Amino acid sequence: MESDVGAEDACNHTDAWQWVYTMQPAYMSIICLLGVIGNSFVLCVFCLQKRHRSVADIYLGNLAAADLLMVSCLPFWVATIIHKFHWRFGEPMCQLVSIIIGMNYYCSVLFLTLVSVDRYLALTRPLSHGRARQAARARGICFGVWVVGVLLSLPALLFRSVRFFPQLGVDVCYMAYPHDGWRLRFNLTVNVVGFLIPVPIVSFCSYHIAKVLKMSQGLKKSSRGSVERKAAYLVLFVLAVFVLCWLPFQIVIFLDTLDYYQVISGCMWVYVLDIGTQLTTYLGYSNSALNPFLYVIVGKHFKHRAREVFRPMLCKGKWKIRKSSHTNANLSSNTKYTDSTKV
Repeated sequence: MESDVGAEDACNHTDAWQWVYTMQPAYMSIICLLGVIGNSFVLCVFCLQKRHRSVADIYLGNLAAADLLMVSCLPFWVATIIHKFHWRFGEPMCQLVSIIIGMNYYCSVLFLTLVSVDRYLALTRPLSHGRARQAARARGICFGVWVVGVLLSLPALLFRSVRFFPQLGVDVCYMAYPHDGWRLRFNLTVNVVGFLIPVPIVSFCSYHIAKVLKMSQGLKKSSRGSVERKAAYLVLFVLAVFVLCWLPFQIVIFLDTLDYYQVISGCMWVYVLDIGTQLTTYLGYSNSALNPFLYVIVGKHFKHRAREVFRPMLCKGKWKIRKSSHTNANLSSNTKYTDSTKV
Protein backbone atom coordinates (compact mmCIF):
# COMPACT_ATOMS: atom_id res chain seq x y z
CA MET A 1 0.00 0.00 0.00
CA GLU A 2 2.36 2.67 -1.20
CA SER A 3 1.50 6.30 -0.76
CA ASP A 4 4.13 8.39 -2.50
CA VAL A 5 3.13 11.76 -1.19
CA GLY A 6 6.26 13.73 -1.85
CA ALA A 7 7.18 14.82 -5.36
CA GLU A 8 3.86 13.81 -6.84
CA ASP A 9 1.75 16.40 -4.99
CA ALA A 10 1.99 18.82 -7.91
CA CYS A 11 0.47 16.19 -10.19
CA ASN A 12 -2.33 15.20 -7.84
CA HIS A 13 -5.75 14.98 -9.54
CA THR A 14 -8.36 15.74 -6.91
CA ASP A 15 -11.29 14.13 -8.73
CA ALA A 16 -9.54 10.79 -9.10
CA TRP A 17 -8.36 10.75 -5.49
CA GLN A 18 -11.86 11.66 -4.33
CA TRP A 19 -13.06 8.52 -6.11
CA VAL A 20 -10.43 6.53 -4.20
CA TYR A 21 -11.60 8.01 -0.90
CA THR A 22 -15.26 7.18 -1.55
CA MET A 23 -15.19 3.82 -3.36
CA GLN A 24 -12.16 1.95 -2.07
CA PRO A 25 -13.09 1.72 1.65
CA ALA A 26 -16.31 -0.12 0.78
CA TYR A 27 -14.49 -2.38 -1.69
CA MET A 28 -11.75 -3.22 0.83
CA SER A 29 -14.31 -3.82 3.58
CA ILE A 30 -16.03 -6.43 1.40
CA ILE A 31 -12.67 -8.08 0.67
CA CYS A 32 -11.88 -8.09 4.39
CA LEU A 33 -15.22 -9.62 5.40
CA LEU A 34 -15.23 -12.30 2.70
CA GLY A 35 -11.54 -13.05 3.22
CA VAL A 36 -11.80 -13.50 6.99
CA ILE A 37 -14.87 -15.75 6.72
CA GLY A 38 -13.61 -17.77 3.75
CA ASN A 39 -10.02 -18.32 4.86
CA SER A 40 -11.10 -19.14 8.42
CA PHE A 41 -13.43 -21.77 6.97
CA VAL A 42 -10.62 -23.24 4.82
CA LEU A 43 -8.24 -23.40 7.79
CA CYS A 44 -10.91 -25.10 9.90
CA VAL A 45 -11.38 -27.78 7.24
CA PHE A 46 -7.64 -28.40 6.82
CA CYS A 47 -6.95 -28.41 10.58
CA LEU A 48 -9.98 -30.43 11.76
CA GLN A 49 -10.07 -33.10 9.06
CA LYS A 50 -9.34 -36.56 10.44
CA ARG A 51 -7.74 -38.01 7.31
CA HIS A 52 -4.04 -37.65 6.56
CA ARG A 53 -3.14 -34.24 5.12
CA SER A 54 -1.42 -34.33 1.75
CA VAL A 55 1.46 -32.10 0.74
CA ALA A 56 -0.91 -29.99 -1.36
CA ASP A 57 -3.18 -29.58 1.70
CA ILE A 58 -0.25 -28.27 3.72
CA TYR A 59 0.74 -25.76 1.04
CA LEU A 60 -2.86 -24.58 0.49
CA GLY A 61 -3.43 -24.36 4.24
CA ASN A 62 -0.40 -22.10 4.61
CA LEU A 63 -1.66 -20.05 1.66
CA ALA A 64 -4.99 -19.61 3.47
CA ALA A 65 -3.12 -18.55 6.63
CA ALA A 66 -1.16 -15.93 4.67
CA ASP A 67 -4.39 -14.64 3.09
CA LEU A 68 -6.11 -14.50 6.48
CA LEU A 69 -3.27 -12.47 7.98
CA MET A 70 -3.39 -10.03 5.07
CA VAL A 71 -7.15 -9.41 5.06
CA SER A 72 -7.03 -8.97 8.85
CA CYS A 73 -4.81 -5.92 8.27
CA LEU A 74 -7.10 -4.24 5.75
CA PRO A 75 -9.35 -2.50 8.35
CA PHE A 76 -6.39 -0.29 9.29
CA TRP A 77 -6.12 0.92 5.69
CA VAL A 78 -9.88 1.26 5.35
CA ALA A 79 -9.91 3.68 8.30
CA THR A 80 -6.85 5.47 6.91
CA ILE A 81 -8.32 6.01 3.43
CA ILE A 82 -11.62 7.22 4.91
CA HIS A 83 -9.61 9.93 6.69
CA LYS A 84 -7.69 10.75 3.49
CA PHE A 85 -4.58 8.74 4.38
CA HIS A 86 -4.35 10.08 7.93
CA TRP A 87 -2.71 7.28 9.96
CA ARG A 88 -4.01 7.11 13.54
CA PHE A 89 -2.42 3.90 14.81
CA GLY A 90 1.19 4.88 15.50
CA GLU A 91 4.46 4.00 13.81
CA PRO A 92 4.83 0.41 15.19
CA MET A 93 1.45 -0.57 13.72
CA CYS A 94 2.37 1.19 10.48
CA GLN A 95 5.43 -1.07 10.21
CA LEU A 96 3.66 -4.24 11.38
CA VAL A 97 0.69 -3.89 9.02
CA SER A 98 2.98 -3.08 6.09
CA ILE A 99 5.29 -6.04 6.68
CA ILE A 100 2.34 -8.47 6.96
CA ILE A 101 0.74 -7.19 3.74
CA GLY A 102 4.07 -7.29 1.91
CA MET A 103 4.85 -10.76 3.23
CA ASN A 104 1.48 -12.03 1.99
CA TYR A 105 2.36 -11.45 -1.65
CA TYR A 106 5.71 -13.20 -1.54
CA CYS A 107 4.41 -16.11 0.54
CA SER A 108 1.37 -16.52 -1.72
CA VAL A 109 3.36 -16.72 -4.94
CA LEU A 110 5.90 -19.11 -3.37
CA PHE A 111 3.20 -21.40 -1.92
CA LEU A 112 1.42 -21.49 -5.28
CA THR A 113 4.69 -22.34 -7.00
CA LEU A 114 5.27 -25.17 -4.54
CA VAL A 115 1.77 -26.57 -4.93
CA SER A 116 2.02 -26.44 -8.73
CA VAL A 117 5.33 -28.35 -8.60
CA ASP A 118 3.75 -30.87 -6.22
CA ARG A 119 0.77 -31.44 -8.55
CA TYR A 120 3.13 -31.77 -11.51
CA LEU A 121 5.16 -34.44 -9.73
CA ALA A 122 2.04 -36.21 -8.46
CA LEU A 123 0.59 -36.53 -11.96
CA THR A 124 3.67 -36.98 -14.14
CA ARG A 125 5.95 -38.95 -11.79
CA PRO A 126 3.68 -40.58 -9.21
CA LEU A 127 6.14 -43.36 -8.30
CA SER A 128 9.44 -41.49 -8.32
CA HIS A 129 9.07 -38.86 -5.60
CA GLY A 130 7.19 -40.43 -2.70
CA ARG A 131 9.74 -39.48 -0.10
CA ALA A 132 10.17 -35.97 -1.48
CA ARG A 133 6.48 -35.33 -0.92
CA GLN A 134 6.42 -36.33 2.73
CA ALA A 135 4.37 -34.08 4.94
CA ALA A 136 7.21 -33.43 7.40
CA ARG A 137 9.41 -32.11 4.63
CA ALA A 138 6.56 -29.99 3.28
CA ARG A 139 6.11 -28.37 6.71
CA GLY A 140 9.82 -27.57 6.80
CA ILE A 141 9.61 -26.01 3.35
CA CYS A 142 6.62 -23.93 4.45
CA PHE A 143 8.59 -22.64 7.43
CA GLY A 144 11.35 -21.62 5.02
CA VAL A 145 8.82 -19.80 2.83
CA TRP A 146 7.58 -17.79 5.81
CA VAL A 147 11.17 -16.84 6.69
CA VAL A 148 11.85 -15.77 3.09
CA GLY A 149 8.61 -13.75 3.07
CA VAL A 150 9.64 -11.91 6.23
CA LEU A 151 13.15 -11.21 4.91
CA LEU A 152 11.83 -9.86 1.61
CA SER A 153 9.44 -7.60 3.52
CA LEU A 154 12.10 -6.17 5.86
CA PRO A 155 12.24 -2.82 4.00
CA ALA A 156 8.75 -2.17 5.38
CA LEU A 157 10.17 -2.57 8.89
CA LEU A 158 13.28 -0.52 8.18
CA PHE A 159 11.87 2.35 6.15
CA ARG A 160 8.16 2.64 6.99
CA SER A 161 7.48 5.66 9.18
CA VAL A 162 4.76 8.10 10.12
CA ARG A 163 5.33 11.74 9.29
CA PHE A 164 3.16 14.84 9.28
CA PHE A 165 2.77 16.51 5.88
CA PRO A 166 1.72 20.17 6.38
CA GLN A 167 0.52 20.56 2.78
CA LEU A 168 -1.93 17.67 3.30
CA GLY A 169 -2.65 18.24 6.98
CA VAL A 170 -2.35 14.52 7.83
CA ASP A 171 0.06 12.04 9.44
CA VAL A 172 1.00 9.60 6.67
CA CYS A 173 2.28 6.03 6.98
CA TYR A 174 4.68 5.96 4.04
CA MET A 175 7.88 4.35 2.80
CA ALA A 176 10.73 6.74 3.62
CA TYR A 177 13.56 5.34 1.50
CA PRO A 178 16.96 6.81 2.38
CA HIS A 179 17.59 7.30 -1.35
CA ASP A 180 15.67 6.61 -4.55
CA GLY A 181 17.72 3.51 -5.33
CA TRP A 182 15.69 1.57 -2.78
CA ARG A 183 12.60 2.22 -4.88
CA LEU A 184 14.34 0.46 -7.77
CA ARG A 185 15.35 -2.46 -5.51
CA PHE A 186 11.76 -2.85 -4.33
CA ASN A 187 10.43 -2.84 -7.92
CA LEU A 188 13.01 -5.38 -9.10
CA THR A 189 12.31 -7.67 -6.13
CA VAL A 190 8.57 -7.60 -6.83
CA ASN A 191 9.04 -8.23 -10.57
CA VAL A 192 11.78 -10.87 -10.29
CA VAL A 193 10.83 -12.82 -7.15
CA GLY A 194 7.11 -12.29 -7.56
CA PHE A 195 6.84 -12.86 -11.31
CA LEU A 196 9.86 -13.61 -13.52
CA ILE A 197 11.10 -16.57 -11.44
CA PRO A 198 7.83 -18.28 -10.39
CA VAL A 199 5.77 -17.72 -13.55
CA PRO A 200 7.96 -19.85 -15.89
CA ILE A 201 8.00 -22.63 -13.27
CA VAL A 202 4.24 -22.43 -12.76
CA SER A 203 3.62 -22.23 -16.51
CA PHE A 204 5.76 -25.31 -17.16
CA CYS A 205 3.99 -27.28 -14.41
CA SER A 206 0.54 -26.08 -15.45
CA TYR A 207 1.13 -27.00 -19.09
CA HIS A 208 2.14 -30.55 -18.20
CA ILE A 209 -0.66 -30.88 -15.63
CA ALA A 210 -3.21 -29.86 -18.28
CA LYS A 211 -1.58 -32.21 -20.79
CA VAL A 212 -1.79 -35.16 -18.39
CA LEU A 213 -5.40 -34.35 -17.48
CA LYS A 214 -6.34 -34.26 -21.14
CA MET A 215 -4.45 -37.29 -22.39
CA SER A 216 -4.18 -39.72 -19.51
CA GLN A 217 -6.89 -42.34 -19.23
CA GLY A 218 -5.27 -44.44 -16.52
CA LEU A 219 -5.89 -41.85 -13.84
CA LYS A 220 -9.64 -42.14 -14.38
CA LYS A 221 -9.67 -45.80 -13.44
CA SER A 222 -8.39 -45.50 -9.87
CA SER A 223 -9.71 -43.60 -6.89
CA ARG A 224 -6.21 -42.31 -6.19
CA GLY A 225 -5.99 -40.98 -9.73
CA SER A 226 -9.39 -39.34 -9.38
CA VAL A 227 -8.22 -37.52 -6.25
CA GLU A 228 -5.06 -36.33 -8.02
CA ARG A 229 -7.11 -35.05 -10.97
CA LYS A 230 -9.51 -33.11 -8.75
CA ALA A 231 -6.61 -31.55 -6.84
CA ALA A 232 -4.89 -30.64 -10.11
CA TYR A 233 -8.00 -28.91 -11.49
CA LEU A 234 -8.28 -26.89 -8.29
CA VAL A 235 -4.62 -25.85 -8.47
CA LEU A 236 -4.97 -24.72 -12.09
CA PHE A 237 -7.94 -22.51 -11.23
CA VAL A 238 -6.19 -21.02 -8.19
CA LEU A 239 -3.10 -20.26 -10.27
CA ALA A 240 -5.12 -18.66 -13.07
CA VAL A 241 -7.02 -16.38 -10.69
CA PHE A 242 -3.77 -15.40 -8.93
CA VAL A 243 -2.22 -14.31 -12.25
CA LEU A 244 -5.34 -12.38 -13.27
CA CYS A 245 -5.45 -10.55 -9.93
CA TRP A 246 -1.75 -9.68 -9.63
CA LEU A 247 -0.59 -9.25 -13.24
CA PRO A 248 -1.88 -5.62 -13.47
CA PHE A 249 0.12 -4.77 -10.32
CA GLN A 250 3.25 -6.28 -11.88
CA ILE A 251 2.74 -4.16 -15.00
CA VAL A 252 2.35 -0.96 -12.96
CA ILE A 253 5.51 -1.77 -10.96
CA PHE A 254 7.39 -2.28 -14.25
CA LEU A 255 6.10 1.07 -15.53
CA ASP A 256 7.26 2.68 -12.29
CA THR A 257 10.75 1.31 -12.98
CA LEU A 258 10.63 2.89 -16.43
CA ASP A 259 9.62 6.14 -14.76
CA TYR A 260 12.65 5.82 -12.46
CA TYR A 261 14.93 5.63 -15.51
CA GLN A 262 12.90 8.47 -17.15
CA VAL A 263 11.96 6.27 -20.08
CA ILE A 264 8.46 7.59 -19.40
CA SER A 265 7.96 10.87 -17.60
CA GLY A 266 5.62 13.77 -17.12
CA CYS A 267 2.78 14.71 -14.85
CA MET A 268 0.31 12.46 -16.64
CA TRP A 269 2.48 9.38 -16.04
CA VAL A 270 2.88 10.29 -12.38
CA TYR A 271 -0.90 10.52 -12.13
CA VAL A 272 -1.40 7.21 -13.95
CA LEU A 273 1.16 5.43 -11.75
CA ASP A 274 -0.29 6.89 -8.55
CA ILE A 275 -3.87 5.88 -9.25
CA GLY A 276 -2.82 2.70 -11.05
CA THR A 277 -0.80 1.53 -8.04
CA GLN A 278 -3.83 2.03 -5.79
CA LEU A 279 -6.28 0.21 -8.07
CA THR A 280 -4.03 -2.70 -9.01
CA THR A 281 -3.01 -3.21 -5.37
CA TYR A 282 -6.65 -3.49 -4.32
CA LEU A 283 -7.31 -5.88 -7.21
CA GLY A 284 -4.42 -8.02 -5.99
CA TYR A 285 -5.81 -8.02 -2.46
CA SER A 286 -9.09 -9.44 -3.78
CA ASN A 287 -7.23 -12.65 -4.61
CA SER A 288 -7.03 -13.40 -0.88
CA ALA A 289 -10.83 -13.32 -0.67
CA LEU A 290 -11.44 -15.32 -3.87
CA ASN A 291 -9.28 -18.37 -3.07
CA PRO A 292 -11.63 -19.91 -0.46
CA PHE A 293 -14.58 -19.68 -2.86
CA LEU A 294 -12.52 -21.40 -5.55
CA TYR A 295 -11.95 -24.29 -3.14
CA VAL A 296 -15.71 -24.60 -2.62
CA ILE A 297 -16.78 -24.07 -6.26
CA VAL A 298 -14.04 -25.99 -8.07
CA GLY A 299 -12.61 -28.27 -5.37
CA LYS A 300 -15.01 -31.21 -5.25
CA HIS A 301 -12.59 -33.11 -3.02
CA PHE A 302 -12.40 -30.11 -0.68
CA LYS A 303 -16.21 -29.95 -0.48
CA HIS A 304 -16.29 -33.63 0.47
CA ARG A 305 -13.79 -33.03 3.27
CA ALA A 306 -15.69 -29.97 4.47
CA ARG A 307 -18.84 -32.11 4.77
CA GLU A 308 -16.85 -34.70 6.71
CA VAL A 309 -15.65 -32.03 9.16
CA PHE A 310 -18.89 -30.13 9.72
CA ARG A 311 -21.53 -32.88 9.35
CA PRO A 312 -20.86 -34.38 12.81
CA MET A 313 -21.16 -30.91 14.35
CA LEU A 314 -24.43 -30.23 12.54
CA CYS A 315 -25.82 -33.67 13.41
CA LYS A 316 -24.84 -33.17 17.04
CA GLY A 317 -26.56 -29.78 17.07
CA LYS A 318 -29.73 -31.23 15.49
CA TRP A 319 -29.69 -34.10 18.02
CA LYS A 320 -29.52 -31.63 20.90
CA ILE A 321 -32.41 -29.62 19.44
CA ARG A 322 -34.50 -32.76 18.97
CA LYS A 323 -33.68 -33.96 22.48
CA SER A 324 -34.62 -30.57 23.90
CA SER A 325 -37.89 -30.55 21.93
CA HIS A 326 -38.69 -34.10 23.07
CA THR A 327 -38.00 -33.18 26.71
CA ASN A 328 -40.20 -30.09 26.47
CA ALA A 329 -42.99 -32.16 24.91
CA ASN A 330 -42.80 -34.68 27.75
CA LEU A 331 -42.88 -31.93 30.35
CA SER A 332 -45.88 -30.37 28.62
CA SER A 333 -47.82 -33.67 28.53
CA ASN A 334 -46.99 -34.37 32.16
CA THR A 335 -48.19 -30.92 33.13
CA LYS A 336 -51.45 -31.44 31.26
CA TYR A 337 -51.92 -34.82 32.93
CA THR A 338 -51.33 -33.33 36.38
CA ASP A 339 -53.73 -30.49 35.72
CA SER A 340 -56.47 -32.90 34.60
CA THR A 341 -56.22 -34.97 37.77
CA LYS A 342 -56.44 -32.03 40.17
CA VAL A 343 -59.54 -32.05 42.49
